[in-house]
Amino acid sequence: MVKEYEAKTEREAIEKAAADLGMEQDQFDVEILESQQHGFFFKRGSVKIKVYVDEPHQVRMEAIEPSGDIEKQLIEFLTKTIEHMGYPGEVSITFREKGKIGVDIKSEHSAILIGKKGKNLDALQMLVNVFASKIGGSSYSGKVIIDTENYRQRREENLIRLATKTAGQVCKSKSSKLLEPMNPFERRLIHMALNEMDEVMTKSEGEGLYKQVRIIYKGSNS
Repeated sequence: MVKEYEAKTEREAIEKAAADLGMEQDQFDVEILESQQHGFFFKRGSVKIKVYVDEPHQVRMEAIEPSGDIEKQLIEFLTKTIEHMGYPGEVSITFREKGKIGVDIKSEHSAILIGKKGKNLDALQMLVNVFASKIGGSSYSGKVIIDTENYRQRREENLIRLATKTAGQVCKSKSSKLLEPMNPFERRLIHMALNEMDEVMTKSEGEGLYKQVRIIYKGSNS
């Protein structure tokens, strides 16, 4: 897969690509296409890059018809919400499991809807789940999973690779390392990914929704 991005600086363009792809910056190759430096009369510079990504597989969910008033209202609510935000898109149901439904957004504004490390997508998901609880009443216990551009799966795969790589570094240095702030679901992925490794242990640190996972070598006091 090849995609192009443009921003004021090379760093901002690469960060924009990473947010859109749901990948770490060392997981794709970058080619600088254009670089316009700041000129006279405060003219703003810009950088255009081309990003190359290996794409072994990418799951594309087929839309299914909403079932019942709650799902129909959820689709309508999310559609209107992103329209009011100024980033319209097509919203559809992609899977339905016990206590859980998947909702996908197809939009040319996917990078913005995802946000840095998926925080915008998480915020939308939280908002939709609050709305679902409100219209479903006390008897409703379902969870809505919102995705776009298959970001959730790509993010999960990247986090598992990060956990394994960092655990290897911790074992080599016999110390500990603190990962980036993550939401509860992402932290659980890290804990589960390293649960079978006898050499390390994990624990969450910090306050609030976004905490950090520390990977600790069991023979270390760190």
